[in-house]
This record gives sequence, structure tokens and C-alpha cells, in this order.
Amino acid sequence: MPAKKHKPEEIIGNRREVEIVLGQGGTAAEACRRIAVSEQTYYRWRKEYGGLKTDQARRMKELEKENLRLRRAISDLTLDKLILQEAAKGNF
Repeated sequence: MPAKKHKPEEIIGNRREVEIVLGQGGTAAEACRRIAVSEQTYYRWRKEYGGLKTDQARRMKELEKENLRLRRAISDLTLDKLILQEAAKGNF
């Protein structure tokens, strides 16, 4: 079964819920069970989303997707350029 993709809004909400449980004296393991994620996932979210608000997290994810798309485009163009350079060497 593939892992569930959480949306930034869900992640921020889950992080807040964990912070509430921790503030009430609960453990991280207990809080993570309550939101149905592993402790490792919670700590990764905490590192990645730090003190972001929902709209900031959403914007960050959009920028990451755009960055990935642009990197792929650059790598494709670089590969095309290298192929053309190799082909041009053989003709001269």
C-alpha cells in the first residue's frame, strides 16, 4: 500500500495537535499515535515546516514543484545540447 500524501494544511494541523498533547504532558509517541503517523514522520514535519503557517507551507510546496519542473527542463536541454555537440564534432 503506498504511503499517504499529506497536504500542507493537514500537516500543520497535525503538528498543532501534537504540540497540544505535548503541552499537556503527553509523550511524542502518544501524540503521534493519535494523529496516526510515525514519530519519524512527525520529526521530519517539524524540521521541514518549523513555524510556518498554512498559506506559507502551501506556497513552499508550490515553489518546490515548480523548481523540480524547471530542473527537469534544464537537464533535458543540457542533454540535447551535449548530443548536438557530439554530432557536430563528427561532421567537421
